[in-house]
Amino acid sequence: MNVSKLSSLVVLSAMVAAPLSGLAQHSAAYYRAKRSQSRHDSRHHTPAKVIGGSAAGGAVIGALAGGGKGALIGGAIGAGGGVVANKVRTDKGIKAREREGR
Repeated sequence: MNVSKLSSLVVLSAMVAAPLSGLAQHSAAYYRAKRSQSRHDSRHHTPAKVIGGSAAGGAVIGALAGGGKGALIGGAIGAGGGVVANKVRTDKGIKAREREGR
């Protein structure tokens, strides 16, 4: 087996094994914090506010840049960014609650 085949085999096996490293087990404190964060968010409609606000902002910017078609594209991009922002916000909230012990 030559060096290039061996190196490609090593890279391929690392790529296959990488997702398995994220399958760590969570503690009971994590699940309590996740449940607490979910209750808080549902009471305050936080995900809808984050995603909707991002979509509206994207639509406004898109409309200014490209009219009606730009508003549609900007709204879609803003909503996608809002989903990512909401996931980051939720994960940070869970970690903070887990540290506090709530």
